[in-house]
Formats: sequence, C-alpha cells, structure tokens
Amino acid sequence: MSVTDVMRLPAAAFDRAFFQLLTNSYMRMVGRPLVDGGQDAAWLYNDAPFAMLAHSTAADPVFIYANRTAQRCFEYGWDEFVTIPSRLSAEAPNREERQRLLDAVASNGFIDNYRGMRIAKSGRRFWIEGGIVWELTDEQGQRCGQAALFTSWTEV
Repeated sequence: MSVTDVMRLPAAAFDRAFFQLLTNSYMRMVGRPLVDGGQDAAWLYNDAPFAMLAHSTAADPVFIYANRTAQRCFEYGWDEFVTIPSRLSAEAPNREERQRLLDAVASNGFIDNYRGMRIAKSGRRFWIEGGIVWELTDEQGQRCGQAALFTSWTEV
C-alpha cells in the first residue's frame, strides 16, 4: 500500500475507541471474541474475511462503519457508505423483514445465523448468510447503534 493510499483511508475505520466498542460489545452480547488477540482495527477494516457493518442510533440509522469486504459486497466506497441510511441496504419489499430483525436484536442483544436478501449499489441482489447482528453498547450499557457481520454471500 502506498503512502497516497494510506492518506486516503478513512481515519474513523482505524479509530481504536470504535474498534473497542465493536469488539467489547460483541463479547458482551455474543459471548465470544470478535477477533483474535493480535488482530486490530486495521486488520478488521482491510483484511477481515467477513463483511462488517455498523449503523447509528438515529431514527433512520445511517451506516457509520463498513469494512473493505462490506464495501466490495455492497459496491460503495467508504465516503459514500457512511452517508446512506442502512435501510437502503435492502429493497423496499424486504425492509419490513429487516426491521423485524433489528427489533429482535434490540430486544435480545443479538441474533445469530441470520440470512437476508440485500441489494448493492448497482442493483445486484444477493443473500447475506452466516450473519450475526448485535447491539453496540458502551461500558456503561449506553446504546450506540447496531453492528452486523456476515461470513458469506450468494448472488441471486
């Protein structure tokens, strides 16, 4: 990676506090580590073999994080990804099902083995599979959003 490439990387993607929020919330909610001990925010953003996304607590949540795997899958770069409402990751007919998922996560703390239809920027449809969606909470239990990872996807 060149110096120019490094300068274009989103600083928020490497924010240690946000990485801790993701990993600590995952441990609290799911009961196992999100990453191995030697892996850090740079690994999660650049090299993780799974897609990782997070959205805000706004009434119409906006994505606040998407690693490179998620960016490739959804066909959005970082600057664009972190400006779109997360509901747009699903087509209108599938948004109700997506909302039921998010409501269940809010009630239960997390959902495991999720599968759902999603749509990329180009209109390409795909199934996300092996998904885990969890509440992002800080050390005081304050809700900070929701995060999701999925390990595979299948073109429709």
